[in-house]
Amino acid sequence: MFVKKIFQHIWPRIMKYKWSFFLTFVFYAFRVLFDSVLKTLYFKKIIDVLSIPGINKAAFSTVLIHLVIINILILVGGYVFSRLGSWCIVYFQNNVMRELADYSFGKMINHSYNFFSNRFTGSLVTKSRRFVRAFEVMHDTLIFNFWMTFITLLGIFVVLFIQAPTIAIVFFVWVILYLIIISFFIRRRMRYDIIKAEADSRVGGRLADVFSNIFALKVFSAKEREKTSFGKVTENEQYHRGNSWYFGNKQDALQAGLMTAVQAVVLYIIIKFWLAGTMSTGTVVLIQIYMVSVFDRLWDLGKALTRFMESVADMKEVIDIFEIQPDILDPQNPEKSKMTLGNIEFDNINFRYGSGNKVLSNFNLKISAGEKVGLIGHSGAGKSTITKLLLRFVDVSSGSIKIDNQDIRNVTQDDLRNAISYVPQEPMLFHRTISENITYGKPDATEEEIISAARRAHAHEFISTLQNGYDTLVGERGVKLSGGERQRIAIARVMLTHTPILILDEATSSLDSVSESYIQDAFNELMKGKTTIIIAHRLSTIQKMDRIIVLDNGHIVEEGTHKELLKKGGIYADLWDHQTGGFLD
Repeated sequence: MFVKKIFQHIWPRIMKYKWSFFLTFVFYAFRVLFDSVLKTLYFKKIIDVLSIPGINKAAFSTVLIHLVIINILILVGGYVFSRLGSWCIVYFQNNVMRELADYSFGKMINHSYNFFSNRFTGSLVTKSRRFVRAFEVMHDTLIFNFWMTFITLLGIFVVLFIQAPTIAIVFFVWVILYLIIISFFIRRRMRYDIIKAEADSRVGGRLADVFSNIFALKVFSAKEREKTSFGKVTENEQYHRGNSWYFGNKQDALQAGLMTAVQAVVLYIIIKFWLAGTMSTGTVVLIQIYMVSVFDRLWDLGKALTRFMESVADMKEVIDIFEIQPDILDPQNPEKSKMTLGNIEFDNINFRYGSGNKVLSNFNLKISAGEKVGLIGHSGAGKSTITKLLLRFVDVSSGSIKIDNQDIRNVTQDDLRNAISYVPQEPMLFHRTISENITYGKPDATEEEIISAARRAHAHEFISTLQNGYDTLVGERGVKLSGGERQRIAIARVMLTHTPILILDEATSSLDSVSESYIQDAFNELMKGKTTIIIAHRLSTIQKMDRIIVLDNGHIVEEGTHKELLKKGGIYADLWDHQTGGFLD
């Protein structure tokens, strides 16, 4: 069942390179026939000639020369088909592995922001990489073990049924029995391998979790505590890995026992036939060489089946993720985006996270095009939820959100987010150059546009002092830059985009007072003509908004200008008194 589901995902990628895929089987089939079947058969013929009593060397020299030439041709043929097969398999695997990596990446990023928030990033990376490597193992196993073993057995049984029918029958029955027993063990072991793969993913996830939060580990002196915690995860992996390996040892012992038994029986039979004069010396040698060849193939087949099922287990983890329906989907027939002005309407919105309590209940809000609105409220009031809903990181439970009278669920997520510029509290930087980070929203930006945006974000000054300037790598999540520098890079990125809506989510929280004053000037310029939503805890950043909305438990409890809200003497006025009094800011 697992294998069928896996092939549903990888088969379309395989078919893109179908000629190299099928030719690989053809070339390696001929290689096996030449190397493992025909070469031994003609070697047997040479031995039969040489073992003739009182042989006349001169009389049989021509026959021997012909047999030697045929053997040489078989060797050359095996070499040629081996090289052709190697070229095909390299071409095929190299291309398909790239296709699978791209496919896996596409399937992963198709999931919503919420999906990634609930999973270890490191674990997803580990699973995705194992998915690609597992295909290489599966294909190698399919060619070098399953296919070549099948061709070897087919060729050998054809020859044996002609040369020694009794041995062929005994051997055939034994091979069937062997494969039945081993397949039973393989199915049993697969359960152990799946659990082992899951334990390995947990180790990778824990590593990524700790390494990505190394600053917190250092600050809180949690080194020993994390060592202990990590030790429990690796201990669990050790336990399940041991179960899998110990079961493999039992399988090996059974394989060796079965091979020893049949070898003893066959050896007894062929010696008996040889003594009776019904079997030639060459046939005895032929059977022994074939037996060694078959034993090698079947022993490797047992190991290969184990590797194959381990790869199935590795791929299953990723396929299970592929099979998860993304919780945020584009419409099947999306409308063309008409979001050009920036009128926003939240119409009777209800929303809850999972099965938790409602965050927004019968929420209504209209924001006119070009209006500047500030959202404030205590933690959990619903401020961030409103931006997540507007960006469709999550979907409303009921109600609708419209931009310019167009339901945001009727357009693609890309079209929606291309109409909104967003600057978060924590800057989103890639481990790439400063220039690449600034142009992420506009990849075709010119150098002049990049520098202009950086100047307006007051980032050009510190960028110019760096050794590599705009070509400086910022480190993972921008760790090489200070918080304020990271935020200014993020702001410069938004400066390059031209959207009707702008969302600033505590966008100046990481800046010092001097930098903040510069950025406020830049934002005043940036906000011209845009519908702007600012989420703020520092009320000083939203004093000049056209309207300030105060949220509490998912409801609008106050709204108005800064002066109007102070006169009301409500929640806003209370927050203002606290902050200007120095208690909160």
